[in-house]
Amino acid sequence: MVSKTSARFFHRLSTIFQPISVVPKNAEVKKVDITSRSQRLMLERGIIRQASPGCFHLLPLGVRSLEKLTDLVDTEMRKIGGQKVVLPTLTNSKLWEVSGRLETVSSELFKVRDRHNHGYILSPTCEEAVSSLVASLAPISHKQLPLRLYQITSKFRDEIKPRFGLMRGRQFLMKDMYCFDVDLASALVSYKEICHCYDRIFEKIGINFVKVLGSSGHMGGNLSHEYHYKADVGEDKILSCPKCNYFANVEVSGEQECPKCGNTSVEISSGIEVGHTFLLGEKYTKPLNATYLSGDGKPTVLQMGSYGLGLSRILAAALEVLSSDDEIRWPPFLAPYKVIILPPKGGSKEEIHLKNSNLVQSLYARLEQVDTLKNNVIIDDRINLTIGRRFLEAKKTGYPYIIALGKKITESPSKLEVTNLQTDEQLHLEESALLDYVSPKETCAVDRLAFLRSSTPI
Repeated sequence: MVSKTSARFFHRLSTIFQPISVVPKNAEVKKVDITSRSQRLMLERGIIRQASPGCFHLLPLGVRSLEKLTDLVDTEMRKIGGQKVVLPTLTNSKLWEVSGRLETVSSELFKVRDRHNHGYILSPTCEEAVSSLVASLAPISHKQLPLRLYQITSKFRDEIKPRFGLMRGRQFLMKDMYCFDVDLASALVSYKEICHCYDRIFEKIGINFVKVLGSSGHMGGNLSHEYHYKADVGEDKILSCPKCNYFANVEVSGEQECPKCGNTSVEISSGIEVGHTFLLGEKYTKPLNATYLSGDGKPTVLQMGSYGLGLSRILAAALEVLSSDDEIRWPPFLAPYKVIILPPKGGSKEEIHLKNSNLVQSLYARLEQVDTLKNNVIIDDRINLTIGRRFLEAKKTGYPYIIALGKKITESPSKLEVTNLQTDEQLHLEESALLDYVSPKETCAVDRLAFLRSSTPI
């Protein structure tokens, strides 16, 4: 089987910190605290651990998934000229006074004071901070524009009632991009390009989503779109018109009829907001004096856009949409590991049959050679447990492919049992056929036509 010497080169489940903690469904105290399926499953399967209300420890399997999402976002941001920065978590309160937001969103802000009694905010978003950064260099040359700066950092919001686990917490991981342009026409070009980038990101994640006209709210500006996963637990209400394919948050459209075509047979559904885009204009750049030097040599106020993706929320929302009440289902693109191998139980006739075989190691190595599976294979080496027990746990954790070395490995030809959780197929395959089965390149799970039907164009 897997020797101690060679096993250290493999991903092994026995070395993963995954504290399983089954939450009793009939526990009254838990009914108050746990308010969504994804929250309960992530707690039960050791993906997250609650630290305090609205704050969670993200554990190794969750970190792997979030890192995959972060890598995807980084790749797509670079394609549109995004430059990664890290802005301070603490923002001087005076900047928020200048923009006018200190009072309008005061109740949601974590405010602190230093030893000199200077006020700071734990940033929920960074429009003021990045505008101040650009203003400190102003006026910049028009040749430097558009300037697209983004970061992926923890943000903070003093939620009055944190709920739904990672979907509405006090600390969350967000990708926020800030784009500066010479005029509104150029800013709109940037807006469309970044929205198309968001489309690609959500298509690659592979869950049907809807893009809707959104409210600018306290952020300001004159154009806004939201990205949603439809789910009953969603706190936003989305109006959709099947007649003209108009989609909007009811905050901007009302619930009686379509504002575009007047159709009264509109549909209202619940959505989880996972992304938001804003065309802000001069909302922050003018009061903070962020300017550029135009071609005629005059300082001119920059036009700004702000673009957010809730990465930790996307992770939880994806599980909310795909999972059953008892078992996690990952979008394959974000699964912590895509394949888990279950060797025979120690002392079983199957284990004895493989005593002098390196089947587990060779299978692992050959799977790792598949482009889409590189660094995505793990062995459940807890051979003190039966295959059946480990299989049930693997299903609950949601590994897309479960490969069991069961009774048929003693037959001639030897066959492996593969379970595909995406299709609910269970097949017995020879090793070569198994490799062919898991080798096809990943395709986007989003029905492109369905996507086009369920998105409001810019």
